[in-house]
Amino acid sequence: MKRAIRVACLTAGLMVLGGVLTRSWADDPVKFDLAGPKVDVHVQRGSVTLPIAQVPNLQAGDKLFVKADLPSTQSNHLLLIVAFLRGTTNEPPEDWFHEIDTWDKKTREGTTIVVPEGAEQALMFIAPETGGDFKTLRGAVRGRPGLFIRADAELNEASFEQQRVQRYLDAMKKVDSKDAKVISDQSSKLATTLGLKPNPDCFKQPVSQQVTCLTQGTAPLLLNDGHSMGVTETISSGTAQDLAANASYTPQAGAGLYSAYVGVVMDAIHIVSSLRTAQYQYIPALATPDGTALNLKLNAPVSFINPKSVVVIALPAVQAAKLPPLKVTNTDVVPCLKNPKMVMQIEGAPLVYSTALARDLVLHLNRTGDAMDLPLQADAEQGGLVLAAQSTRRPLDDTSANDAIKLEGKLGSDTDLTITGTITGFWGFDHFQGPTVTLQQVNGKDWKVVGNPQLMAGQDSKLTLTGNGTACVEHIALNPAQGAKDAKDVDVKYEQAKGDGGKPQKNTLALNVSLKNVEPGGYSLGIKQFGDANEERVPLTAYNAEIRLDAIRIHAGDQTAELTGKGLGSVVSLELDGQTFTPTAGSNDATMHLEAKAGVTPKDGEEAKAKLKDGRVLPVKVAASEARPGLTLVSMNATPAQEGGTLPVMLSGKDEIPLHGKLTFVVTTKDAFPSTQKIEVATDKESFKTTLSLAENNLVLQDQHTAIATLDPLKAFGQSAFGPLAIRPITADGTTGDWIRLGVLVRTPEISDVKCTGADAPTCTVDGKNLFLVQTFGAGKDFAKTADVPTGYAQGELAVPTPSDGATLYLKLRDDPNAVAMIKLPSPAHAAASPASAPPAPQLQ
Repeated sequence: MKRAIRVACLTAGLMVLGGVLTRSWADDPVKFDLAGPKVDVHVQRGSVTLPIAQVPNLQAGDKLFVKADLPSTQSNHLLLIVAFLRGTTNEPPEDWFHEIDTWDKKTREGTTIVVPEGAEQALMFIAPETGGDFKTLRGAVRGRPGLFIRADAELNEASFEQQRVQRYLDAMKKVDSKDAKVISDQSSKLATTLGLKPNPDCFKQPVSQQVTCLTQGTAPLLLNDGHSMGVTETISSGTAQDLAANASYTPQAGAGLYSAYVGVVMDAIHIVSSLRTAQYQYIPALATPDGTALNLKLNAPVSFINPKSVVVIALPAVQAAKLPPLKVTNTDVVPCLKNPKMVMQIEGAPLVYSTALARDLVLHLNRTGDAMDLPLQADAEQGGLVLAAQSTRRPLDDTSANDAIKLEGKLGSDTDLTITGTITGFWGFDHFQGPTVTLQQVNGKDWKVVGNPQLMAGQDSKLTLTGNGTACVEHIALNPAQGAKDAKDVDVKYEQAKGDGGKPQKNTLALNVSLKNVEPGGYSLGIKQFGDANEERVPLTAYNAEIRLDAIRIHAGDQTAELTGKGLGSVVSLELDGQTFTPTAGSNDATMHLEAKAGVTPKDGEEAKAKLKDGRVLPVKVAASEARPGLTLVSMNATPAQEGGTLPVMLSGKDEIPLHGKLTFVVTTKDAFPSTQKIEVATDKESFKTTLSLAENNLVLQDQHTAIATLDPLKAFGQSAFGPLAIRPITADGTTGDWIRLGVLVRTPEISDVKCTGADAPTCTVDGKNLFLVQTFGAGKDFAKTADVPTGYAQGELAVPTPSDGATLYLKLRDDPNAVAMIKLPSPAHAAASPASAPPAPQLQ
């Protein structure tokens, strides 16, 4: 018959034991915090003797060695009674009750009691010694065996559950409460192995209060123990599923959900406290075995006056062994045999982790050659079975145990990547075989980073690492490239990768690489595996995270483009419509100008591929516009202005444009010339510029495709303009066309006179303004005899070589030294001032 989950409301006055206990004890009847007397018990079966802590069940013929462990100052005589029962409706015989006078020298060193054939339960009683006490107690038990059988079952279950809860509480109190993840992870491990469900509300509290919440008592814990429910059918007739289901509607009070532990203890108190006579009041004791000692905890003080207290202690049930139903928590998690701290995640039997009932656990390796048994121990804090500290162990206790090991699956060799190991051991006196576990025994290889392997310097990056076996990875670090200065290894956090539904992915690790203090450059993942001093290396590159590519802007048909973004100095080239665009001069961090050998006409929204210096190829969106406006230069004519009283400086270069003069040029367009279109005229680097338009009347249409432009350079640009001059069209929205060269804008000096004196060795002097605009005066076109004008020359006259032909003086202008200008001397050459008054002539070359 299934038993519903019991809940108890721990409020004042809930239950007063027989009306005898004081109010303070009645307020918390489940608080077992009074130390009772100790009893030493060990059990012999055949040739094997075990302490009581390792005995989950008794069998007929077992020998119990019982000894009261009382202090030397014990003044009250205590009677110890060991009793055996055989069913709720079957009165046990009188000789199944054994009286032990703890004060008697004959029994002080212990008493041996044999479990009788047919017994099903075992109990102990401790009571003050009075006349007729043994017979009175025996009669009470024989008269109501069912009540004591129920009490025995409840106390056994309560003891098991108390040990589980206490194991959880003790372990959680060691946790560093400053780290919420550590608290959660440790609680999860313990809860899995111990079959507990901690109160999830605790994790909603501040970190500093979470451990306190989880360890404030047993109330927030729900128990789920598939094994203890099968230790004896009388202990618990409910199932783990019943417990989990009923927990959802268990009434709440105070700290939250009350655990099944509270309900079990309350049952034990109810049952035992109902056994009250005028002489005796029975009180329950929770036994916590430790080796041979039964440490007793009471929830009420012992009374030596009527009604005297009788302490009721449960012993293991007399029944066949119920072996622990161990199972692998997750078959996708493969432990590594080379790891000295290997943990096998095994669950299904919380008592394996909270008691000493499981002993001599070993991992039997299923491989060819000499058999090997590795000793194990249960570690709830690690969440499974771990390798024991000792390196060797004695063989299994008997031949039948060794014979019982049935190797599962194909035997492996010691060179296989994985083999299987079978968990075996003893549950009390009985050998049991647990699950078979897949183990990795040699180091993995074939490491590679999959997916998107890009690391960004200055950021945290996540990578996925695969290999043919990841269980034996001991440490992963990001190593700088050899020769890197002041670079240090960066520890990499890793865990087994999880797929859909949180299921672990085989041979795959999820890496979290912190690169906040890492510079861009070459690195490698250093993978160290257990037992191997060397590291496997997987090359990686930490890229510059400051690079951002916004868009590549281009007009249809253009072979030039503009890239915008951030950190563009790292861009090497850009591929678009089969053409390679490379950076040109004038680029900066935010804007880059690029040029290809041929024009392209991409679609707006397409993607180009930008190649970076670090080897990456990144996509960048194309922002395409209509074709730029175009012009064709038909002709250009520049005429110098004739200043009165000056000698004209004649320019011989075909594309020289005098600043002092008039410029006229003719352009045509393929399509009709838009009335809003302008023409921009500018010197090199747009140092000086102006615009011409139909509205300003300096641009006149001859027809729909032809326009004549006129410009006064001096008026448009000022005295300091010089150098290459170009034009380009500009539409109403500001879109510009390509530059078209017009010529070279030059400035000329104002020469008022050239004077030559002397018949045999004539010398000449130039008079005028802005002589510094001339670089060199020459006697002939070959400039065999010259006079250089010093930089910044500000005087009004200068000695120059006598013209070779007597009529023409040649000049090289500073604004265009490659072209030759000339001045025709006045005819006839008139005399000037005397030679003594003339400035010294520059040395002729």
